[in-house]
Amino acid sequence: MNANKLNTEAAWVDPDDAPELTDAFFKHADEFKGTQLVRRGRPKSDVVRERITIRLESDVLAQFKSSGPGWQTRMNAALADWLKTHNPDELKG
Repeated sequence: MNANKLNTEAAWVDPDDAPELTDAFFKHADEFKGTQLVRRGRPKSDVVRERITIRLESDVLAQFKSSGPGWQTRMNAALADWLKTHNPDELKG
């Protein structure tokens, strides 16, 4: 069982004793332009996709994966293309 550790506060009070701001600190710091926070990373997509869990035949999945990076996007495109000429109700047995 892990015992709770006591919170130790910073011992320094004098601003001259403050830790040095390193390149690592600035690498992870927030960036502002005026009062606007600049967001990092990939911008939000106009097309929102939903995360799901799906079971596929291993050979179907292997063929898409073997086509390299972007295989999920290509699989989505293949399904969208199929829906242009078919209806999912056709597959009900």
